[in-house]
Amino acid sequence: MRGLLEAVPNFSVGRDLDVLAAIRAAIEQHARVLDVHADADHNRSVFTCVGDGAGLVDGLEAGIAVAAERIDLARHEGVHPRVGVADVVPIVRFREGDPGPARVARALGERIGRLGIPVLGYAELGAGRRPVHFRAGGTEGLAAQLAAGDAVPLYGPARLHPTAGAVLLGVRPPLVAFNVDLGTDDVEVARAIAAAVRARDGGLPGVQALGLRLGRTGRAQVSMNLIDVGATPLHAVVAEVARLASERGVAVERGELVGLMPAATAAAAAGAALRIEGMAADRVLDVAAGGEFGR
Repeated sequence: MRGLLEAVPNFSVGRDLDVLAAIRAAIEQHARVLDVHADADHNRSVFTCVGDGAGLVDGLEAGIAVAAERIDLARHEGVHPRVGVADVVPIVRFREGDPGPARVARALGERIGRLGIPVLGYAELGAGRRPVHFRAGGTEGLAAQLAAGDAVPLYGPARLHPTAGAVLLGVRPPLVAFNVDLGTDDVEVARAIAAAVRARDGGLPGVQALGLRLGRTGRAQVSMNLIDVGATPLHAVVAEVARLASERGVAVERGELVGLMPAATAAAAAGAALRIEGMAADRVLDVAAGGEFGR
């Protein structure tokens, strides 16, 4: 990853394979796509992309243009909240004080604005605001915020694009997105667990969580973002969700990693399972060998 920047755009499509392929092809003309996690219930996909600054801007602009052309937000259905066809577009900052991600984000914001889509800043581009600040009232609520001047775009018009909505553009440290499916169809159980673990309700530091019901399986799900894995490691969050579920007479059926996770997060989870205290990523052979082992 040395010399490269990472972006993790979330597109409001998880069922239409042709649209997913078109977005990927557009991005890959300029940058690498390392992973695409598409979820039919959420009707959402998470792309993990890397490239140099110019390539990443070009690739993301191309992918967002395809999404704006091929997805109509007014007809979109899915359990995950969203306000745009390219709902959130974070540029990941790995080093404190690195100006590169913000430069790339602002260059990209200008390009998106030229597509006629309003660009709203979050995280380090938006005084620490989280996406929920803009999503809370859905597209109708965001349209009202824009009309009243309570939400001011960084770039683009002060009104939603008629089919593409808005883009929430941010610069943030790495996070881990992780879902836990429960052995129940009672969404209220998932919502209660989500409220118990999320930081804003007094739960675990650095944890954001929603309780959802999946249409495909009928199962309830706790969908989480860990925005500070140093404060609350992934394995600790999953253990707490399992404990809270057990208290309610419900089992955990499976976990689901959305996108990619840092090697240190996986090593810490493996260390906890194996009872190896303080296990570091460089204790994994492939990491220690620089990713070249076995190629």
